[in-house]
Amino acid sequence: MTFDLLAQDPATKARAGRLETAHGTIETPIFMPVGTAGTVKAVSQSTLKEDVHAQIILGNTYHLYLRPGLDVLKAAGGLHKFNGWDRPILTDSGGYQVYSLSNTRKIKEEGVKFRSHVDGSQHLFSPEGVMDIQRVIGADIIMAFDECTPWPCEYDYAARSLDMTHRWLKRCIERFDSTEGLYGYEQALFPIVQGSTFKGLRVKSAEFIAEQGRVGNAIGGLSVGEPAELMYEMTELVCDILPKDKPRYLMGVGTPANILENIALGVDMFDCVMPTRNARNGMLFTTQGIVNITNKKWETDFTPLDPELGGHASTFYSRSYVRHLFQCKEMLGPQIASAHNLAFYLWLVQEARKEIIAGTFGPWKERMVKQVMTRL
Repeated sequence: MTFDLLAQDPATKARAGRLETAHGTIETPIFMPVGTAGTVKAVSQSTLKEDVHAQIILGNTYHLYLRPGLDVLKAAGGLHKFNGWDRPILTDSGGYQVYSLSNTRKIKEEGVKFRSHVDGSQHLFSPEGVMDIQRVIGADIIMAFDECTPWPCEYDYAARSLDMTHRWLKRCIERFDSTEGLYGYEQALFPIVQGSTFKGLRVKSAEFIAEQGRVGNAIGGLSVGEPAELMYEMTELVCDILPKDKPRYLMGVGTPANILENIALGVDMFDCVMPTRNARNGMLFTTQGIVNITNKKWETDFTPLDPELGGHASTFYSRSYVRHLFQCKEMLGPQIASAHNLAFYLWLVQEARKEIIAGTFGPWKERMVKQVMTRL
């Protein structure tokens, strides 16, 4: 995997780059639709390609390990063959999912013992095991196994957790470097910076992660409840330390405003469930602002969801019709809304990239943050 930095905005730290993987090229900054269980909820692969223009999607190690299971994935030839997606895939290590199972898991040096949310069966995720699982899944980019600390948390807990995450990373790297991919193409391992919202811990972690010399790096443990200002402060701190010639991935972020602000701080890659989750509840992100499609004001609005956005979902269906689908609880409503919101997110980062290359990202970002977060 290679990363070329093509442009940097003169007024901010925003970057435009190109990431080459075994399954295709990713133009950064990029947003990655979340396909937790091998599918982006309510959106087909053809829609992701033709309407959303997704360049890379996510899978999740925890969920795929439980269902369909490693035997099925290996027999299929990996996740690409299983779900028919022939572009790049990134897999989260499952650390966040294990973190969210706080009542049914135990964290030890060995790894994390947890009970499946599916059938209550007991399992162990170790750094080595998670590397092996992600080899079977076969994603182009795989994540190191870490502990995502809650917010707020005590300094001592965050410090102990960080040291363990760093020890786990060494074990991940050793296992990853001593094994090969199963399907004839290269995989890349991204370490994850942790440290909660403590500056000293974030600096320590970013320096340690930078020393590992991997092909890309991630920033975790943010967007877990802390104020946006703290997220931006930690992100800027870490981006100033991580290598400039490697892609930077901010995990689990976020709103359109969050994405634009973090691009300005030097982040290249994003993922979040927000566009699809909010879509299923009738919240649409548009080029002019936020629409709650279930509101009565859209009942006789026969204009497209977003004529400026382009794409089938955004221009073929009217606001009135999509509202009707939600009122009737028809499945097509969330499907259209999900495709539209993802198309918007991909449009947003593509526009950001154009502005970075043109050297005009700074003023454009200030205008767009206000515009896309306005409630219509």
